[in-house]
Amino acid sequence: MKKKPEHMGVCVRCGTCCKKGGPGFHTEDKFLIETGIVPLKHLYTLRKGEMVWDNVRDRFLPTETDIIKMKSGKDFRTCFFFDGKENRCGIYKNRPFECRVLKCWDTRQTEEIYSKNRLSRKDLLSDVRGLWELLEDHQERCDYEKIRCLVKNFEGKGKADALSCLSDIIGYDTHIRILLTEKGVASHDVTDFLFGRPLRQTIGMFGLKFESRENRSWLRKIG
Repeated sequence: MKKKPEHMGVCVRCGTCCKKGGPGFHTEDKFLIETGIVPLKHLYTLRKGEMVWDNVRDRFLPTETDIIKMKSGKDFRTCFFFDGKENRCGIYKNRPFECRVLKCWDTRQTEEIYSKNRLSRKDLLSDVRGLWELLEDHQERCDYEKIRCLVKNFEGKGKADALSCLSDIIGYDTHIRILLTEKGVASHDVTDFLFGRPLRQTIGMFGLKFESRENRSWLRKIG
């Protein structure tokens, strides 16, 4: 836990926290999304079971729930709404709960609320009939715990079956994103919010790499 230096007691809006990545969203932030202050295209979902860096525990852990996060800007880390030229937040008056609570000189309150009242896709989309059922089906078919179990079989006699199942899961995850955009149900820039990050990318957390060439695709171990 960081303790307050004697010379600090207020936020000087230096932008350091903004440059380290966007916040996670809590139920207190629901209105920001529902009113369009933060559009869906600027969000992505870390799905339940996904391995992510826990800032409070200082290690990689599987998420226990959805974590809806703000996307980064062009430098792949800085929060999308941070204006580097002006060194300010573009939505400061309506900044998310984690940002309002954060005191870089004393992180006790941040640690207290960090994993509480996480905003989920269900909180935002459960009333959208058809779409929500599709997201539930995707979550079940592309469940990270299921993927984790298949990866464990990658070294044994069940490797061929595990490889086939993993390829099918990744194929479905890829296909459903393309299908929704082609049907006009959702734009490409909101699919990472609806379905989480593409499995073609996140499979890397299990030490595997997805590759494709000339209508063929396969998985291989990294390293």
